[in-house]
Amino acid sequence: MTERLLVVVAHPDDESFGCGSILAHAAAGGVDTIVCCATRGEAASPGPDGGKATLAAVREDELRAAADVLDVGHVVVLEYEDSGINGPLAAEALVAAPLDDVAAMVARVIDDNRPDLVVTLDASDGHRDHIHIRDATLLAVERATWPVERVYLACLARSLMQEWVAHLGAADPDSEYLELGRLGTPDEDITTVVDTSDHYELRWRAIRAHASQASPFEIMPPDLQRAFLATDRLRRIRPPWTGGPPERQLLRGS
Repeated sequence: MTERLLVVVAHPDDESFGCGSILAHAAAGGVDTIVCCATRGEAASPGPDGGKATLAAVREDELRAAADVLDVGHVVVLEYEDSGINGPLAAEALVAAPLDDVAAMVARVIDDNRPDLVVTLDASDGHRDHIHIRDATLLAVERATWPVERVYLACLARSLMQEWVAHLGAADPDSEYLELGRLGTPDEDITTVVDTSDHYELRWRAIRAHASQASPFEIMPPDLQRAFLATDRLRRIRPPWTGGPPERQLLRGS
């Protein structure tokens, strides 16, 4: 029976910036892949004409184009709005929605698609939408009728995030991300380290499919780009991690 992976994210580009190598690695191994994206990224900038509705359409198109690059089999877009990094929330914003409601939507996606493996972002970049969809996804796994075998958080290692923050501070000292505090998952909490270097160029193609957005990797030197994009680091939530050296496989046949 073909293995099935569901990646749940908050915004268009999260699937490529955050999980692109995971999706490419899975598809190359014959795994069916699904992306569930909670919003259309309306709060991002720049937009082609500054209009929220137009930007939402552009970013959804970019999401689907990147998914094609990564050989994703199915894309589900929920009807929440991007909350932005900070500031007042619209009534339709993802973070304004009760966690139980978002979890119910994600649980429905799980039940409809029956994944063996669910991955969402660890939210260690501090973005409030990432935190909300992470918590909703973990709750959804518990509440879904379909029993998901394995659940992981795709991690941003703290050691790498410290290097990124140093470069960001020099290149863009006014970046909102510099106000988010200490970023990244502690390296000792990472349970799974997967070599995805074979998909490095493909991941860049997916990242660049999001032409309306500037990726955080663009300002990095090549060695740091590769450290982020050629190795995937995850934290296993289900089954619970019992310690020991990091596992080197994410998929059954990898």
